[in-house]
Amino acid sequence: MVTGASSGIGKEIARNLAYFGATVVMACRDRQRGGAALEEIVADSGNDRVSLMLVDLASLASIKAFAKNLTAGGSPVHVLVNNASVIASKRSLSPDGIELTWATNVLAYFSLTNLLLPTLRRSKPARIVHVASTYARGLDLTDAQFERRRYSGLRAYAQSKQADRMLAWRLAAIVPAREVSVHACHPGLVASGLYRDQGGLLGRALGIGRLLMKSERAGALTPTFLAADPEVQEPTGRFWIDREPVACAFAKEPEQIRALWRLCAEQTRCDAF
Repeated sequence: MVTGASSGIGKEIARNLAYFGATVVMACRDRQRGGAALEEIVADSGNDRVSLMLVDLASLASIKAFAKNLTAGGSPVHVLVNNASVIASKRSLSPDGIELTWATNVLAYFSLTNLLLPTLRRSKPARIVHVASTYARGLDLTDAQFERRRYSGLRAYAQSKQADRMLAWRLAAIVPAREVSVHACHPGLVASGLYRDQGGLLGRALGIGRLLMKSERAGALTPTFLAADPEVQEPTGRFWIDREPVACAFAKEPEQIRALWRLCAEQTRCDAF
């Protein structure tokens, strides 16, 4: 199951898994864009075991309904790729009144994972992949929603990617790798639609920089590797760049990691560990 699969590296991850013969669920917000991506992937791969399910990852109610529908038939879920992310040019709120970047990039990862975790554990061996970033910094758990700090879309994105990595370490610490392995990765600086809403000097700089960025297909290689390669089940809890594990400083902050987990549990009202 791949979130944000209607475009960008999410679509390419789903395409790759379809090529491998997997049964793939594309979790998308927009029916038209998701449907077009689905048709393209099925035509390219020749795999008709690809389906579209709609979910608004900024909405906790939508995530809960999605997880319920996905698991209703008792089918296994062997891989969850938490990929969908946003960079908001202006501070805005989710349907639940949460700052949009935090809601989509962090709480959606946390909520969807916890709702699907019982199914993933029953489906063992299973995997969870967090598409994060090396641009990960500035997490302030006392002001995660930029209610006090001056809002910056890139700062909000950077702290969300730090949080995504830390959530992966927490999951890896509490779930046995023989059941579910958990990894985070940096796909590279990818020329995707993630930056399309950025304006001003930043938007122009990113537009020029696209010439030096990875393609979406290249950006999907490491997440696909973590989702599908038989060699990465254990050891769990690693951070990957270009299909190689690298050191990650955020793994050395256990108290902050636990505090982040508690905050996410409070904000999502999930029965987390």
